[in-house]
Amino acid sequence: MKRLAILGASGHGKVVADAAQCCGWDHVDFYDDAWPGRARNGKWLVVGDSAAMYTRLHSYQGVVVAIGNNAVRHLKLKALFEASAPVVSVIHPAAIISQYASVGPGSVVFAGAVVNVDAKIGFGAILNTGCSVDHDCVMGDSVHVSPGARLAGAVSVGERSWIGIGASVRQMISIGSDVVVGAGASVVSDLMDGVVVVGVPAKVIPTE
Repeated sequence: MKRLAILGASGHGKVVADAAQCCGWDHVDFYDDAWPGRARNGKWLVVGDSAAMYTRLHSYQGVVVAIGNNAVRHLKLKALFEASAPVVSVIHPAAIISQYASVGPGSVVFAGAVVNVDAKIGFGAILNTGCSVDHDCVMGDSVHVSPGARLAGAVSVGERSWIGIGASVRQMISIGSDVVVGAGASVVSDLMDGVVVVGVPAKVIPTE
């Protein structure tokens, strides 16, 4: 029996669990620091907190972090790597990933997502429902591409950046680390680290 541990009992976690079962994981357990107050996540049990998960890693063939916050997910995954945990990716069978693309460990790729030839995805990415990452894109660690977002060819995205739902990014654009691209935004020029952009075309907005 293939057993998967998921850290983070959230709505996002439920989608990860469902995708995992669709691609052959027989048994899924959730761990969350809200346990024991939180004992279920939809159809799945929450069986302990994060400390308990570390003591039981030998019981699982895989572990994945289902936390939507990019910075938190990044830190949790780095800790799991340091603990030599069996970090895996979960890729829904209805996703389309080129045989010439690469997806780093701890990533999740949901139904309808497309990753084209020579795209390189770092660890801990979320490629959400129906998004597309075109040829030669390079994505850093712990990036989230939201549902329906579109990255054209040869786009680069720095680690922990978030591309919002329905956003689009023109070809050959460079997006820095820790960037937030708002829902429906259209990015047509390069973005430096740490900015928040919204609108069509996307413009930087103050964050303080």
